[in-house]
Amino acid sequence: MSLAATVTGLFWIAVATLVMGFARRARVWSQGRPADVPWSGILAVPKRYFIDLHHVVAREPFIARAHVLTAGGAVAALLLVGVNYGLALYNPNLDRAILVAGLAMFAGTLLIAWRRRSPPARLSRGSWDRLPYTLAAFAAGLAILVTVPAETASGALSALALLLVTLGAAELALGIGTGGPMKHAVAGLTHLAFHPRAERFQGIRSTALRPLDIEKREFGIAKPEDFLWPQLLSFDACVQCGKCEAACPAFAAGQPLNPKKLIQDLVAGMTGMSDADYEGSATPGIALGTHRGAPDRAIVPGLIEPTTLWSCTTCRACVEECPMLIEHVDAIVGLRRNLNLTEGEAPGKAAEALDNLRETRTQGGFDRARRYHWAADLDIPVAEPGKPFDILLIGGEGAFDARYQRSLRALVKVMQAAKLDVAILGPDETDVGDMARRLGDEATFQSLAKDLVARLGTLTFQRIVTADPHVYHSLRNEYPAMGGRYVVVHHTQLLADLVQSCRLALKADVLGTSVTYHDPCYLGRYNGEFDAPRSVLAALGMDVREMQRSGFRARCCGGGGGAPLADVPGERRIPDMRMNDVRETGARVLAVACPQCTAMLEGVTGDRPDVRDIAELVADALEATP
Repeated sequence: MSLAATVTGLFWIAVATLVMGFARRARVWSQGRPADVPWSGILAVPKRYFIDLHHVVAREPFIARAHVLTAGGAVAALLLVGVNYGLALYNPNLDRAILVAGLAMFAGTLLIAWRRRSPPARLSRGSWDRLPYTLAAFAAGLAILVTVPAETASGALSALALLLVTLGAAELALGIGTGGPMKHAVAGLTHLAFHPRAERFQGIRSTALRPLDIEKREFGIAKPEDFLWPQLLSFDACVQCGKCEAACPAFAAGQPLNPKKLIQDLVAGMTGMSDADYEGSATPGIALGTHRGAPDRAIVPGLIEPTTLWSCTTCRACVEECPMLIEHVDAIVGLRRNLNLTEGEAPGKAAEALDNLRETRTQGGFDRARRYHWAADLDIPVAEPGKPFDILLIGGEGAFDARYQRSLRALVKVMQAAKLDVAILGPDETDVGDMARRLGDEATFQSLAKDLVARLGTLTFQRIVTADPHVYHSLRNEYPAMGGRYVVVHHTQLLADLVQSCRLALKADVLGTSVTYHDPCYLGRYNGEFDAPRSVLAALGMDVREMQRSGFRARCCGGGGGAPLADVPGERRIPDMRMNDVRETGARVLAVACPQCTAMLEGVTGDRPDVRDIAELVADALEATP
């Protein structure tokens, strides 16, 4: 048999092995629940790969270039080999094209191998360290096959070329079925076609949690098979790059959460394995090899410890950084829901807060009439049916807190200075349910949401303004599924609009000091608002100094997802780490735009900048204006 014919045979053996491996992996994914995903997503894969996925990968230019060379060269080479050798054309011009593709692939593998000589701690090792060499072997074998004429090649050279090609082909073809590193190539592309949040590829910042149909006894995720099958597929697409791990505030604080390990635990569960073969950083404080799962076995605590789930602040830093576009937070909240709704589990002080919500509709068990006592001298009307007005101000749970009442008073003064038509709900305002939902108590969230939607439905207003990003996110993104559709504005957006439209008389340099701004997770990563707060600070003439981790990469304050109530211990506190980021800027003022951020960051002891809500800074500028 000629060398070319041997390559043809090897190609079709590899294809058959790949197909069988894909079918085996697809059976694993199909253990999940049915999902209504359009098959048209297959046609969108090129766009989703080259634009959406690479938009994230390109944040690290070196690895982006290496990936383009390696993956691009590999795909091109495989396609060309399929045409030229799979179809037995044996065209010299196609051989030249294969050589070019193979050389590009080889160059990419060299870059990856060089990087793995001293890799970041977040990268998984073991079989992942082998990968660049097996792929380089494939590229080198192809180069030999297409450049050395068969009639002049020695038997040893031909055997070497076939061996190298076989090594690389085995890495891909066998890796898919056996769960090796290269399964991400097929699982990743399939994941792009059937992503559980397909709207992400339409330019929509999809961050809302989907409601459970509690009447149909949907109680969250207990076993791997409770996930939707596209979610199981997404877990299998993980490349173990550890970007989620590096971004996670809980992991950095030494709490028992590593989002990369959590995803790999779910992979182990859906394949009936243990975590003993995991090749990355362990979850802090939890030894490897002590947990095992199966598709029909409970995930908690057999595979994942409860404290791992309660450590999450739901900040979405992991989701923002994931190059495979995996939705870690959806998985964590799904597991929390089952613990809460079926076992009644709630960590730390969360149980008391949830009880208060059910009994008083406030987290602290307060008399709701106290929520706006701080506004008694500000002449804010209470909304009434039949009396139209423009803005409904919703203070949220923070309105009970003396510190945040200063921020709200400043906001009201600014709105009154701009002569805005504002009203409040007064004693009729109830908690929007964000904390309950993030802690997994979907039943309480839905009860709160339905009650508030009914109350708002009796009023006539144009927009809702709130200074709480958690309230903002819930009302704007999650209440529509509960029947409430409103125009919701965060107070920094309102302030930016008032400044831009010159409805406020501000002295440009009145504050004259340096400031750094902390991006709240639920305003920034959840809702994409990064510019409005900064435009207000710029209008105040302040020296704005950005932290290294700002914008979509801002470090969480530690106040989201019910984390302060869970209070899972770690080696350090998340707000302390964030304040260290602040101190590095040398700014004298830390500007905030969220009551939870205010509470967490003002709770940091020691020498630190003054923590001020942006509304307070604007109010100061108004008061100082002649």
